[in-house]
Amino acid sequence: MSYILLADGSITSPVGFSAAAVAGGLKQSGALDLAVLYSEADCTAGGVFTRNQVVAAPVTLDRQVLDAGRNQIRGIVANAGNANACTGEAGLVAARQSQREAAGLLGCRAEQLLVLSTGVIGVPLPMKKISAGLKAVAKQLDPSHGILLAKAIMTTDTKPKHLAVKVRLSQGGITIGGVAKGSGMIHPNMATMLGVVTTDAAVPAVLLQELLSASVERTFNRISVDGDTSTNDTVLLLANGASHVSLDDPATIAQFAKALEFVCGELAKMIVRDGEGATKFVEIHVTGATNAQAAHSVAETVATSPLVKTALAGGDPNWGRILAAAGRAGVPLDQARLSLDIASPSHRQLQLVKAGTPTTYSEAEAAAIFAQPEILIHLDLSLGQAEDTMWTTDLTHDYVTINADYRT
Repeated sequence: MSYILLADGSITSPVGFSAAAVAGGLKQSGALDLAVLYSEADCTAGGVFTRNQVVAAPVTLDRQVLDAGRNQIRGIVANAGNANACTGEAGLVAARQSQREAAGLLGCRAEQLLVLSTGVIGVPLPMKKISAGLKAVAKQLDPSHGILLAKAIMTTDTKPKHLAVKVRLSQGGITIGGVAKGSGMIHPNMATMLGVVTTDAAVPAVLLQELLSASVERTFNRISVDGDTSTNDTVLLLANGASHVSLDDPATIAQFAKALEFVCGELAKMIVRDGEGATKFVEIHVTGATNAQAAHSVAETVATSPLVKTALAGGDPNWGRILAAAGRAGVPLDQARLSLDIASPSHRQLQLVKAGTPTTYSEAEAAAIFAQPEILIHLDLSLGQAEDTMWTTDLTHDYVTINADYRT
């Protein structure tokens, strides 16, 4: 492996990045809710955003910023507690004001900052609180505060999500760090999540965007908690080149891409593990499909099936629900070829179905696997060579409770 996981790593683990966070009064709890990430040098930047047609003001603004120029980005302003979504033109004005005021305090141009928001939809951004908080947060920038930013962007999250890896390239060492938030409204493309990844490698903007898009497709777009795609979903990648190591050959690019996908993948799995009300982390692995899209369609349909997810919550190995979900995925199947296996870290693989017919498996052993906090479901279509994986959760009473009174 060409990369190693750093202890307590975050977005400020790469050289040249600092962060700060304060409690600006946007969260009723009084917790951290306003943060800034800043680079000492200009960054190239890439971004991937929600495909929901109802988008928050920060998503609109960030798309405009990246379209105008991806080579001189200096940082990010982020808030939680208010999504600044469905707030009309006033929301966009507020996002730009946040960008402008932060730039004045940080000593850069407004168009060099990206903006992130997460929280309740349809509520105006409280600019007096934002303005006061920005004055405080700009004075506290420090390379050791990356985890504080991870805490500040949390909403229903129960824990901050962050990590960083050191990557050994032929030209020298570079670091990739990241933070994310997300717990509910999690579903491709993407989920109600924010993700920020940084690196001190020197990466051209076009290549950076290509690498980010590919990584997101295989990680953040392979998770689902509840099937809802949010208005604010954003993943940003900033590269400041402070390590003086460039990606200038195919082998180096491939090494970087592998490490980037690891960081994004681990952050994505952290989101699933912290899913609202979730008690189980479930991997759905579909093999034997005729093509990649067919494999993904089946995996996604199984991963988002309420009946499958409630069976998981109850520890009920009701495999008929899994096959039924696969059968409505909209791709050709031959039920006489289907095979289904389940497993967990503490239990060996158990085959429930072979060639479309139930095996003589032990019901007690199957129930024991479904009672575990981590479960692997492997469905083989036996029609081709394509495969795909989704990560999901069970669906519990707690999920309903959390979302039934989210605004109160």
